[in-house]
Amino acid sequence: MSAPLYQLKAEFFKTLGHPVRIRVLELLSEREHAVSEMLTEVGVEPSHLSQQLAVLRRANLVTTRREGSAVYYTLANPNVAELLKVARTILSGVLTGQAELLADLRATEPDRTVRRRGTA
Repeated sequence: MSAPLYQLKAEFFKTLGHPVRIRVLELLSEREHAVSEMLTEVGVEPSHLSQQLAVLRRANLVTTRREGSAVYYTLANPNVAELLKVARTILSGVLTGQAELLADLRATEPDRTVRRRGTA
């Protein structure tokens, strides 16, 4: 018996649940990158990047090709780039809403310079 779709989706989003993996996918949304290029852009140790790339490979989110000693990565599916764009749009809306709420809270805050009754 196969897993329900909601479980598969949860596993998919868990795979995306690491900042280095998100950054790699963002880079690959622009174009193919060699591992050496990603190292400078992501700013992690080579072994850590290698681990995160392996996770993305196992999830079939990226593909590789070798050219001499260089390994190049690309997105396995262009819809991943679209998913990242949608996530950015959602987050932008959430953060805008939070900023508006914070502004409202600050606007309704009592003046802290007013002395309380009974204090000198």
